[in-house]
Amino acid sequence: MTYSHPLIAGVDEAGRGPLAGPVVCAAVILPEGFSAFDQLDNSKKLSEKRRTALAAIIRAEARVGVGIAEPVEIDRLNVLHATMAAMVRAVDSLGVRPDEILIDGNRVPDGLKSSARAIVGGDGLEACIGAASIIAKTLRDQILIESENRFPGFGLAGHKGYPSPSHKAALENLGPAPIHRLSYAPVQSARQARGVWRST
Repeated sequence: MTYSHPLIAGVDEAGRGPLAGPVVCAAVILPEGFSAFDQLDNSKKLSEKRRTALAAIIRAEARVGVGIAEPVEIDRLNVLHATMAAMVRAVDSLGVRPDEILIDGNRVPDGLKSSARAIVGGDGLEACIGAASIIAKTLRDQILIESENRFPGFGLAGHKGYPSPSHKAALENLGPAPIHRLSYAPVQSARQARGVWRST
């Protein structure tokens, strides 16, 4: 694939709100002639089936980098700072230095080696950010689905770690597992009430 110059990388994250699992950030540089430009959008506006199909196309045709902040880092730094660190990792893992970085949101992380700007609602405005949102969302969902067997009883494959009523009820019954973010209030409450999760 041929890449235009300057190289523009889009960056987005998935998973700041959940009680469990990592924050996943993705950086994507789309090539000239990318076959699905007109299908890209904010990942939340796409069906799971469509996201999965587009993620495969993006990975096949574009340059993709990923950065992850695990729950222990989120608890240590707070979710904002952990997300910023994961964004830098995603850009660094691209394998090339972008000429410009476009970031969804209102904040540019420290530590980037290229010119960068934040765009509120950028995942619906810039194709490269939309592509990054799709990669971040699909990868994070896959991580939570694969965690279902390691931490049974929480329904992680269904709610993906978000604070659904069923997830909160499982936390109250089982106590938090290592995949949970201990600094989040519902998890703290469950830990105080039940202690830590025990595999059954």
